[in-house]
Amino acid sequence: MNSLRGIAEHFAGGQSVLAVEPLGNGLINDTYAAATATGRFVLQRLNSEVFARPDWVMANLRCLTAHAARCAETSGLQVPGLLTGANGADVLIDDRGQYWRALEYLGPSESREALSRPAEATAVGEALARFHRLCADLPGEALHDTLPGFHITPTYYETYLQRLEQPLRVAADADFGECVAYIERHAAAIPVLEQAKQRGELVERVIHGDPKLNNFLFRPGSDSIIGLIDLDTVKPGLPHYDIGDCLRSCCHTDGDRFDLSTARRVLGGYLTVCGDLIDAAADESLYAAIWLIPFELGLRFFSDYLDGSRYFKVSDPLHNLRRALAQFRLCDSIAEQRAALESSISKARRGTV
Repeated sequence: MNSLRGIAEHFAGGQSVLAVEPLGNGLINDTYAAATATGRFVLQRLNSEVFARPDWVMANLRCLTAHAARCAETSGLQVPGLLTGANGADVLIDDRGQYWRALEYLGPSESREALSRPAEATAVGEALARFHRLCADLPGEALHDTLPGFHITPTYYETYLQRLEQPLRVAADADFGECVAYIERHAAAIPVLEQAKQRGELVERVIHGDPKLNNFLFRPGSDSIIGLIDLDTVKPGLPHYDIGDCLRSCCHTDGDRFDLSTARRVLGGYLTVCGDLIDAAADESLYAAIWLIPFELGLRFFSDYLDGSRYFKVSDPLHNLRRALAQFRLCDSIAEQRAALESSISKARRGTV
């Protein structure tokens, strides 16, 4: 049962599994496409190093998929449902205590690693807003906090400072020094979103938590988005976290530049559809989120580098260090275009993008 094919066949409804192949390039869970004679499904091993309570992740997913099914006609988005295994449950715990699950394969569909047309960017913004609207009447208290402190940048900063005080496990070279200096130069900006939340200017809602571009499923050959996947981080949070992370993913170009034209399209799509989920007062914090989320990710990459790369999957010992430097360069590109970005936000709110 602990072979990959055996685990897949547990969820295959009595069919033989013809093939099990890696799917996607996620940094956390192990994900596979399992093929049978009648179709495909997604098989995943939850990373218990990241998700200390996999049972909470599964409970949240059950809650979300049931809600999405009830609202499918009005939301315009599909959410992959859980498959039942041979034991009558939607989860299998192997001999090593690892959690496995299977999900519907939403198709025909395709994920994309980069945007090539303006209409795609608009569609991403609209789809993210539709997801937020889908979750608007899902009570936050119905969901577990699967990643305590997720996107709370001051908490990541405190963890980073604690790691920096410990004996170094990495070389204190020029790239190390560049990261340390960059983080300290921008320390004053770290609590800006949390302070706005404390002042009552921003309100928590149920968010996706990881709306990077390849989690949006496009209808093949079109600019239409049919669904969102990778839902393990769905929990209460600020919609600004999602907007910042979505733009970080969609607008990060070669040379670690921030593509302002794409950002305008994504923001235009989002603000056209979101309605009153984000009001004009909250618009003032959008630039802060667009800059802060890539900074936060750079901080997390660097912290994980200091900690021996235990959280993010890496290809070599310096991978997380290079990732951190790339995010900080992206932050600089965003800062250089601040005035244009703030103008774009204002125009998008007025519907003139």
